[in-house]
Amino acid sequence: MPASRPIVVWFRRDLRLADNPALLAAQATGRPVIPLFILDETGTVRPLGAAARWWLDKSLAQLGASLQSLGGGLTLRRGPSGGILEDFVEETGAAGVYWNRLYDGRSVARDGLIKASLVDRGLECRSFNAGLLNEPWEIASAAGGPYRVFTPYWRAARPMAALASPEPAPKRVSFPAAMPRTDALSAWRLHPRRPDWSGGFSPWRPGERGAQRRLDDFLERRLPRYASDRNSPGLEGTSTLSPHLAFGEIGPRQIWAATQAAAASGAPSGDAESFLRELGWREFNYHILFHHPEVISKSFKPAFDEFPWRVDAPGFRAWRRGRTGYPLVDAGMRQLWATGWMHNRVRMVTASFLTKHLGMDWRLGEAWFWDTLVDADLANNVAGWQWVAGCGADAAPYFRIFNPTLQAEKFDLGGDYVRRWVPELSVLSDAEIHQPWRFLETSLLAKTDDLEQPYPRRIVDHAMARARALDAYRSLTL
Repeated sequence: MPASRPIVVWFRRDLRLADNPALLAAQATGRPVIPLFILDETGTVRPLGAAARWWLDKSLAQLGASLQSLGGGLTLRRGPSGGILEDFVEETGAAGVYWNRLYDGRSVARDGLIKASLVDRGLECRSFNAGLLNEPWEIASAAGGPYRVFTPYWRAARPMAALASPEPAPKRVSFPAAMPRTDALSAWRLHPRRPDWSGGFSPWRPGERGAQRRLDDFLERRLPRYASDRNSPGLEGTSTLSPHLAFGEIGPRQIWAATQAAAASGAPSGDAESFLRELGWREFNYHILFHHPEVISKSFKPAFDEFPWRVDAPGFRAWRRGRTGYPLVDAGMRQLWATGWMHNRVRMVTASFLTKHLGMDWRLGEAWFWDTLVDADLANNVAGWQWVAGCGADAAPYFRIFNPTLQAEKFDLGGDYVRRWVPELSVLSDAEIHQPWRFLETSLLAKTDDLEQPYPRRIVDHAMARARALDAYRSLTL
């Protein structure tokens, strides 16, 4: 096979140069490399949500610029992945196609068919792990099957995770003398238009460099207090690396190694371990997704197939808009709409409110988060919602119903988070702000400069909602 025939590197959720096994393996062949990204909106398990499309637009631009700095570029094509690849290897005379693996059932099946078809045509096809510390099939219980509970999973997986070692970005990449035709990124219209609702997304810096800067900042300023600050939404206590991880602008091996190095340099070991455990939870979610691909649309616990979910269109609309009358819930939903991101503690509270206070199907909330989160990740999103609803793997017990007022008083003690996102309540004191129905007189619920409508009364009473939810859950054989 002539050495001039190139290798196609098919980028997906691995939009980086460093620690990218497919790219590094392609470069190691000595052949020219053609980086390719396919916008496949039909062959995936579900199309990207609007917020994630905004992020992808910027991330692809950054990846293309990085490849151009090495003397090449990123080819963009749109359509079904199988057909695009077959045409592309014919067009370029490629000798092979390399890619990094995805783990949802539909992608696994599609990639298997693509590989078989290309191999039948005489091409070399290789796939790699760029997105996980451990492959889902590498961790098995004593019985030989997949784990269903996180703690024993992590006990088995953590020693293997510690062996992961990231590779640096290649200093040189060989490209063909003439790169293939590419779609114009702007023609994909991933950035919202008429109206452009993404103004609040401007602090984000999508791309590999933005990911590395965010990691460095977290390790220097926030890791030393991570265990104590991570649950307080009014503080900058979390890494906010999730969107960069979701698009593979940084990999878990890189984060693991950098965190271990920070701990060795003096960061408190407890804080580092608490953060690494969050990477472990992400690994567990992918373990479940791979072994139980049906969880994207079905409850992990079959008993929930008969759960009496309620239909409440006005309640769902109030939840989406951040107008439930519960300040912490409303602050979280408004933060999500404005920035494409929500603090993890508040994600749990808002999800619990929808599924247990309003009694609505977790799939409705999961779909809303999918559309509005810049860090929308199938494994994490589904697992988080099923965990809160009580129907997932290692889920919260059904009787755990977050009290949004107590959660706010515990984790947003001074009300800083609520004041930022629900400014019409700023007239209340720290002791009052989380229970406006008790302290804000009707005469003060007037129009403000921030909203056209006054702050709403509670759409449901907590005690009543809790009793109703417990009755519904007890009706199941769990």
